Amino acid sequence: MYTTRNEDGILNNYASEPVMYFAESPSFEQQQNYAFQGAIAFLLVAFTFLTAFAAS
Repeated sequence: MYTTRNEDGILNNYASEPVMYFAESPSFEQQQNYAFQGAIAFLLVAFTFLTAFAAS
């Protein structure tokens, strides 16, 4: 941590910045996995709403 002190004696603390890097594009298998997870999530939410409408 980087700390400075001004003329009044007040301390200022600065966090160290993390190293930046560029994200890599997901592979084709990862993209398929994300699409499958999205479809399962959609079906779960749709089933929940349909159950709520049927119960009311």
